[in-house]
Amino acid sequence: MKDRKKDHIALAFESQTTREELDNRFFYEPMLAAHPAGELSPFVFLGKTFRVPLWVSSMTGGTLLASKINHNLARACKEFGFGMGLGSCRSLLDNDAHLADFDVRNVIGDELPLFANLGICQIEQLLEHGQSVKITDLVKRLQADGLIVHVNPLQEWFQPEGEIIKYPPIETIKRLLDKIQLPLIVKEVGHGIGPLSLHELLRLPLAAIEFGAFGGTNFTKLEILRHSETHDPLESPEPLTLVGMDAYQMLEATNGILDEEKNILCKQIIISGGITSYLDGYYLLKKSRLPAVYGQASTFLKYAMGDYEELYNHIRRQIRGLQMAYTYLKVK
Repeated sequence: MKDRKKDHIALAFESQTTREELDNRFFYEPMLAAHPAGELSPFVFLGKTFRVPLWVSSMTGGTLLASKINHNLARACKEFGFGMGLGSCRSLLDNDAHLADFDVRNVIGDELPLFANLGICQIEQLLEHGQSVKITDLVKRLQADGLIVHVNPLQEWFQPEGEIIKYPPIETIKRLLDKIQLPLIVKEVGHGIGPLSLHELLRLPLAAIEFGAFGGTNFTKLEILRHSETHDPLESPEPLTLVGMDAYQMLEATNGILDEEKNILCKQIIISGGITSYLDGYYLLKKSRLPAVYGQASTFLKYAMGDYEELYNHIRRQIRGLQMAYTYLKVK
């Protein structure tokens, strides 16, 4: 007790806060509940039971670290009870040389969702050549529950190795839905999805839309940085890295579309992009009118590259924070 009081005195001045630091998104209601005694309430999302409202957003494809990252993340999903999107599985379309890096179904288990991932360019090319069976075969080999299609026209445009998108992605996604009978998630990769595109996607029978909103890893900027020496400084593409919508704007647009559009077939969303803390996630989940989880990519990646214990502790801290948020915070 004496040590605790001594600490209080020693740290009192370092613990000062200012009005400018106040998080004005919430009312704090300390009188209405005891400390949380149990876990968060389970819920069904993507047809399976989650214990926490998290999602591993797709992040890594064929790298030397992919196996360790994917297996650490799948283990965490199993332990805490949430779902996972794999990074780009393009390298598995024609051979199984890297299958072991992505083959995590036995780690995550059958009770939680696991989704494979391909880019819109690969989908467009496979459909154009009548090879949709390669998509279903990929999902089958990974024992995945469905497929994520990432849509990234800006990234492809500025990537020297990038591919030209010949058709509007919405048309390719509709063709894909006609060809395969798999749960499908559509996401963007760092800029978000504008209201007209969101409106079109919400009218399709998708398993979910993932925001991939502005504010997280921006893959267009990443590609420009990779090849900065090849760009003419007088014709810098940098301004296009700063367009898009953040997760708050996308959620507001989605809720607005629900008010206006009755023919909504996509009934679930994954809110990702620029979510830096569990309070960001909690706020967005509470604001969403559709069932939702919040996704993280680079934050999980940071911890998944190291020892599993680091990832475990990071997720446990998030969940403990969420428990307190659900107990004491009311969204304004």
